[in-house]
Amino acid sequence: MGELFSKHFTLEKISQNVYAAIAKEGSGAVANAGFVDLGDKSIVFDTFNTQQASEDLNNIAERITNQPVTWVINSHWHGDHIRGNQTFKESKIISSEVTYSKMKENHPSRISKQKNDIQGLSNYIESLQDSLNKNNDSKLKDQINFLSELEKSLPTLELVLPNQSFKRELTFIGTKFSAKLFSLGGGHSYCDAILYIPEEKVIFTGDLLFVNCHPTFFEESNPDKWVEILRKVELLNFDVAIAGHGPVGTKEDFSKLINYINKLNNVVREKDNIEGIEIPSMYSYWSSPEVYHQNLKVLRESLSRLPN
Repeated sequence: MGELFSKHFTLEKISQNVYAAIAKEGSGAVANAGFVDLGDKSIVFDTFNTQQASEDLNNIAERITNQPVTWVINSHWHGDHIRGNQTFKESKIISSEVTYSKMKENHPSRISKQKNDIQGLSNYIESLQDSLNKNNDSKLKDQINFLSELEKSLPTLELVLPNQSFKRELTFIGTKFSAKLFSLGGGHSYCDAILYIPEEKVIFTGDLLFVNCHPTFFEESNPDKWVEILRKVELLNFDVAIAGHGPVGTKEDFSKLINYINKLNNVVREKDNIEGIEIPSMYSYWSSPEVYHQNLKVLRESLSRLPN
């Protein structure tokens, strides 16, 4: 691939005009992204966790499409999908209205706090490096690499907010075909956006879909709504789904995730004690197994906040 290589992600050609950028472990990417060549225009979907990773994405997208990136989409407000926005200042950056307001509300203080403690981060990386010297653990190596990329990004990192927002849907028209951006509300985050390219039978889901890895639940996540959104999206005509995390997926991965969320919900509702519950065997090969028990705790806490 020559210059089309990045240490942050693996580039996969999904169809004639759609490319996925699948995050590598321990890189500056963290989440997946990708781009679409509409002919006379192009779209980048999500911008990774650092500007180092998003610069690679921009360079590769420009080389393959032979044009500057026209539109950039932020699927939701979480940092690993938007912190590379500064690479695309010349493009039209688009998100839902909710995502825009959450980015504006939450990221300035987070970023300034991290910028003010680069020394603390350096010290922490050093302590992990000491542990790695004593015990050559690949997970620890990935964590050090990820934190080093974060440390490298901080001095020049700036928050770049979307400069266009949409409520429910937006259509992008190119000379080859069109793409549709839409949101059915919030499932994983306060508001999750999806990009659908009907002619290519491809969909970008952001973090509504995790493939072969445990999905992350937050206080803001709404499991019932999440399942409802997945069921609706599953009805669309597509063959390939580019998830927020994990490898490229298919419709089957929607069913797996719906099943996972429902099972998790049942465990939390039926068991008084969620400590020490074993991960169901069908998910034992999924990556990030530690997330399973975190998810149980998050769901238990959200249930306890519901009125009796």
